[in-house]
Amino acid sequence: MKIDSCEEVSSPSVLIVDDEDRIRHVCSKMLGQEGYETAQAENAEKGLAMIAQRHFDIILLDLLMPGMSGIEALGRIRMLHPDTVVIVITGYATLDHAVDAMKCGAFDFISKPFSPQDLRLVVTKAIEYIRSLQDIANEKSRIRTMINHLPGGVMAIDTCKQVAMANHAFLNMMGYRGQGPIGKPLQALVSDERILSLIDEALEMPAERFSESTEQITLEAQGAVDERILSARCVPFRDRLGRNLGAITVLHDITTQKKMEQMKSDFVAMVSHEIRGPLNSVLMQQKVVLDGLAGEITEKQHDILLRASEKIKALVDLSGELLDLTKMESGLINMKKQAMKLTGILTAQIAFYQSMAQSKSIDLVLAPLPDLPPVLANPMNMEEVVANLISNAIRYTPEQGRVTVSAAMAGEYVCFKVVDTGLGISPEDQKKIFKRFYRVKNEKTRYIIGTGLGLPIVKNILDAHNGRIEVESREDEGSTFSVYIPVA
Repeated sequence: MKIDSCEEVSSPSVLIVDDEDRIRHVCSKMLGQEGYETAQAENAEKGLAMIAQRHFDIILLDLLMPGMSGIEALGRIRMLHPDTVVIVITGYATLDHAVDAMKCGAFDFISKPFSPQDLRLVVTKAIEYIRSLQDIANEKSRIRTMINHLPGGVMAIDTCKQVAMANHAFLNMMGYRGQGPIGKPLQALVSDERILSLIDEALEMPAERFSESTEQITLEAQGAVDERILSARCVPFRDRLGRNLGAITVLHDITTQKKMEQMKSDFVAMVSHEIRGPLNSVLMQQKVVLDGLAGEITEKQHDILLRASEKIKALVDLSGELLDLTKMESGLINMKKQAMKLTGILTAQIAFYQSMAQSKSIDLVLAPLPDLPPVLANPMNMEEVVANLISNAIRYTPEQGRVTVSAAMAGEYVCFKVVDTGLGISPEDQKKIFKRFYRVKNEKTRYIIGTGLGLPIVKNILDAHNGRIEVESREDEGSTFSVYIPVA
């Protein structure tokens, strides 16, 4: 039975090497009764010859024999079969020689004279050790096979930036054509500075923090290999005490996915363009009629045309927002982040929406802001998030209502809240409001114009910023939308 075998350790083989006939026969008889397969050799030379012909799981080796010593034989056994468990038998200066033997690779020792129970205990311990090694080897083999057959690339490095493991997919993605990568320096496999930067970030991550570093990387075409787009993720791996042992990098080839997303975005852009042109033309012609430039119209006709214009404007807005959302989901909108303060955006958006609020006699208030640290975000994206939430709050708040915007620290996030005294959202609707095109529909909201894309856009932006949005609401009492953005 070998260590890398998948068979159970049902009948282990034991070779007894001792120059005393009585010792060999007693050990053989007792172990045979326990179900072990045994063989005997009266000296080290014969034992080595037998070992060269077949594998033994355990070897009982006497240290003091005529000819070759047990210590010398132990060294040769370790060279021939490193996985063989050797138990030395010693009958003189027991401790010192046993320690020397164990330094040379012996598993354990047993001193003469020994009882059957002593022998049984030491051999049982050796079998348990073999089973443990076998389980570990089998588990390693399973993991290695799984990793090597993953479609994504996987690489592990140690803290010295030497490769501990890399599967075939990773080597192919990196264009590595050398010999086995294990033990090689990281730069022998990876030359892309963006991937190296992700790995450095994972290796330098403090023990009290654990997060995933991600990057979308475009590899330029080289020779017969076309341009590829990779999704790269890197995380530190640690021991049970939280000490860094290295980093694991996972690569996924998303070229096909990105091409499909580009095609989808191009299609939506084309449809949006084809719709917006005629709709804007209709709006202009309606404006001519509404302004009386095409002749007088009745009040009823004016109201009908005005409602039609509002619906057409909503359709124009819908096509624009759908295009924006599609681009975001495809990663085609720039979301480059920088350290920035939210205070300026909140103040500017409050000022911008004052006229909209005043048209409904709504108090739009910015609560006093504390000194907040900068967040890591894209300024244009943050403007869109704040604008969507404030405009939604105004539209769904009845006249004489109130909308309050505030901000504060929340752990490692800056949290800003938009609180209104509006119509509120039922628990059932709260589960759906971040889905595309979903709008709360009831008697109170039927005349409120919207696309159902504002909140999905907000959530998409926040997901891309490693942030989140939460909602608390009661029908007829109002809603609170809380946005959390990581501190820079």
